[in-house]
Formats: sequence, C-alpha cells, structure tokens
Amino acid sequence: MAAEFAHDNPLIVQSDLSLLVEVKSPRYTEARDALASFAELVKSPEHIHTYRITPLSVWNACASGDSAKSMIAVLHQFARYDVPMVVDTKVNEWASRYGKLRLVRVEGELFLTASDPAVEYLIVRNREINGVLGEHASGIGYRINPDDRGRLKQVLVKAGYPAEDLAGYRVGEPLAVALRQQTTMAGATFALRDYQIDAVDRFHAGGSERGGSGVVVLPCGAGKTVVGLACMEKVGASALILTNNATAARQWIAEILDKTELDADEVGEYTGQQKHIRPVTVTTYQILTWRERKADPFRHMALFDERDWGLIIYDEVHLLPAPVFQATAGLQARRRLGLTATLVREDGREDDVFALIGPKKADVPWKVLEGQGWIAGAQCYEVRLPLDPDLRMDYALADKRAKFRVASENPAKLAIVTQLLKKHATEQVLVIGMYVDQLKLLAADLGCPIIQGSTSQKKREELFGAFRSGDLRVLVVSKVANFAIDLPDASVAIQVSGTFGSRQEEAQRLGRILRPKPGANRAWFYTLVSRDTVEQDFALNRQMFLCEQGYDYEVLDEIPQDQS
Repeated sequence: MAAEFAHDNPLIVQSDLSLLVEVKSPRYTEARDALASFAELVKSPEHIHTYRITPLSVWNACASGDSAKSMIAVLHQFARYDVPMVVDTKVNEWASRYGKLRLVRVEGELFLTASDPAVEYLIVRNREINGVLGEHASGIGYRINPDDRGRLKQVLVKAGYPAEDLAGYRVGEPLAVALRQQTTMAGATFALRDYQIDAVDRFHAGGSERGGSGVVVLPCGAGKTVVGLACMEKVGASALILTNNATAARQWIAEILDKTELDADEVGEYTGQQKHIRPVTVTTYQILTWRERKADPFRHMALFDERDWGLIIYDEVHLLPAPVFQATAGLQARRRLGLTATLVREDGREDDVFALIGPKKADVPWKVLEGQGWIAGAQCYEVRLPLDPDLRMDYALADKRAKFRVASENPAKLAIVTQLLKKHATEQVLVIGMYVDQLKLLAADLGCPIIQGSTSQKKREELFGAFRSGDLRVLVVSKVANFAIDLPDASVAIQVSGTFGSRQEEAQRLGRILRPKPGANRAWFYTLVSRDTVEQDFALNRQMFLCEQGYDYEVLDEIPQDQS
C-alpha cells in the first residue's frame, strides 16, 4: 500500500480532486513542477499547498501534449496514500474529451471532425453547437465558416467537449524583430532569463499547427513585456499589442525601442492622443471599445483588419472586455498571446480565455521567482482600525453597498497613513485607493500629488517620471495605477480602499511594489480596513489571494515597529 512505503512523498490526493502538497517534503519541488502542468494552485501558505484538478486544468495540459496516463502517473508517483479511484476516472474522462473534436483545414476549407461517433451524436443534438455547424462532408466532418471558428470553440468548451484547433494560422506580414544584447536607455547587458526563455518556447512549441496561441502567467515585475518581445522575435511578423491604458501603451513602446532593433518609425501608438498604424502597433482596450452612444458600433475595432497582423498580444488578458472577446472570436486565424499576473477573472470567463486566446502555456509561482531574486520579497499587513464615531449612524442606516463605501472612506485612515509614511521615511510609497474624494482629501492633507482618471496623460507621465527619478517620494493614485505601471523603486504600498473583494485587483496592486530592488530586495504592502464592517468581510477574499501566493499576511491593530 502507498501508505506503507511513501512516507517521504509530499502529495495527498483527495476524492474531491483537491491535492494537498507538503512543502517540507524532500520531493516537494519535484512534485510541484510535475503538478503545475495539469492542476491549478489554489492556496500556497507556508506548510501545505492546495491544488485542484478541473476540466479546464486537464484540457490545458492536453493542449500542451500531456496525456491522462502521464497525469495519473504523476499523482501515483508522489502520493503518500492510495489515490482514490474516482480521481483516476475523472482525469481519464476529462482528458478523453480533448481531441475527440478537431478543427482542421482540408483543401483550404475549415472542418470540425469527430473521432468518436457518440461524441458527434451529442454535439449535433446540442442546439447552440448545431447552429454553428455547416453541411456535413462525407468522410471529413462539418464545414465551418471561418468567421465562426472562435464562436464554435466557445460553445464546445461550455458543452464540455473542447476542440483541438489544428487549422493553423496566417503567417502575417513579415517583420524581422531582433532582441538587442544591450539596452539603449541604460546601456546595460540584456538577456532573457531562464523562465522567460521557457515561456517563449512553450508558447511557440508545436510548429505551425499548435504553436502560437496561449497565455503566459507571470507575476508583476517578472518581465511579461520581455516575454512578449521575445515571442514577437520568434513569430517574425507584424504585431498588434493591446494594453490597459495609454501609459501602459507608451511603456510597451519604450520597451520595444529599448530592447529590440526596431526603428521608431516601425512602431505606432493608437490611442486617444494619436493614431499611428505601423508594423508594430500598440493600442488600448479603452480605444477599441470606445463609442459615442451605446447603440453605435465600435468603429476602432477596425484596427484588427488594418494590417495583416501575424501576432496579437493581449496584455493583462484577465481584463479583456466583452467586446474584445467578441472581436477575438473572429481572429482565430492569427497567432494570439495573452499575458497576465493572474488568470482569475471576477466574471468567471476563464473558459473564454482558454477558447479564444488559447490554453495556459507557462505559469511560474510568485514565491519561486522571489526565491531566485527576480522579484522583491513582500510582507503583507492588514491594519484594522475602528470606524470614526461620527460615521456610525450613517453606516448603520446604509444599504450593504453604501456601508462598504462609508467604511472604506473612514477618515481615521489618515492617521494610519501618516504613521506609515513616518515609519518608511526613506522608502518610495504609493497610496492607492478606489474612491477619488477620499484620495483627494488624503493628498491634500499629506501635501502629495494625486493621479486619478481625470489627470491628463501629460501630467501622469510627469508625476510617474518624478517618482521614478526619486524627486517625488509619495504618490497618491486611484485605480488608474492598478495596471501596467512601471515604478521600479516603489517599495511600499498603502491600500486605503479597494474594489470589494477583488483578488484580481489585489494581485495588481501588490505587483506595483514587486520589481527587484537593490540591497535587501524587500517591499511592504499595507491594507487599511475598518474593523467590524463589511469592508473587513470583503477583505477576507482579497487576503485569500495573497495567502494563496504564499505571502505572510498579518492582521494588526497597530502599526508594527520592527521593520524598515
């Protein structure tokens, strides 16, 4: 029996398809690396990490070439006790569904083929799937309109029978993209890190049929942009890059010009400020989804057809808005790369990312990169403080949503922020929040500048530049700074309010301070919460993300005096 001979094994497999992995086991690292391809990490505190096996995690593994046999073998190889038979059965069942349906190209036409008559019978009787199928060609399968390629993949995933897409990709307009060996801005030696090389290789593996679509998951500060540039080099074709905002777009352009041999006239910005379409064009989700009235079409979506793009990069892919999902459904013949720090979507559309962007190709745990020194080590605190007495009646009479805002805007938080700024007097600090009125009051009381939605792009770049140079030590920022803002010297973040229980937002805000630092390479993340309110309840969900990534998370009633 496994229980008699495998005391050193780290893995406990449970019948609900959850996996418990003991970190102190001598085989932990080996097991962790083996599980990463087909199980999702759910929690990773100090001693026991929890994974789960889901249909989507199994299909991700199948898309990368793993088999049910190899997945089950891993479970038995590292299990401390017998693996429940139901787990073997479920993994076999889910894995068997991937590949029974395939999208292929025959003499220039697109077909859906089925290797199992029983599966074919099931799908043709599904009304939603049947509505996308064309006529049946004897001996081949069902003709598919190329415009329906993405839509069909979506409905098949939701039906539990994902199609393996072997229909290939357009080559796109050729463009030689070469990475520099020395950056232009700093004149420093530049080379890809091992985990970045692995991510690029995984993205491109499989040749013209399988290689070229999928998602790379790396923490903020780990160089996702560099992975994107290296994928551009691999593909060797024109690229359209989608980002979250104009600041992020300009950072991409700066990185392209700094780390590749492309000239400035080969790289275009397509935002609200300027609209230049070049062999490499960087745009934003906002401009693509902009329209004057709700009934109007998204006229900037035409950008997808302005050139023969060979690669489309979706930065912060977990934020992909619904209209861009819809447009992406029609772009399945083009290579697609998703980049993100977390695949968590608050709307639960992870299956659409899988169907339309592609399967997960690489996912490196945050703490692994911290241990290697590629990102800063962070200590996370939740500081609980009483609700201001003047607000207790307002809080008591408010509905739940309003209660959250009353608690979040607790003016007593100012005193805590002031203490923290004194505590970290030599560090560069971001004060981050959700409610602009609250942030304006904080900025005025602290004598610090603020960046909010209405701040002009020029002013944003001036303030971010002053912060990077060290001329500005404290900066107050709203949600506009959640994503893709490169502030490498920020080592302290003070979160005064957030978006309810958004784990996604927590990942991004922590990411603002994780870029590697000289010396001790440390960072501090504080969340201020009004005690015994709904804000404290929502904080539990946000807190979960940090604990899942393995960070120490302490709940305090006063500011600690033992660090910095």
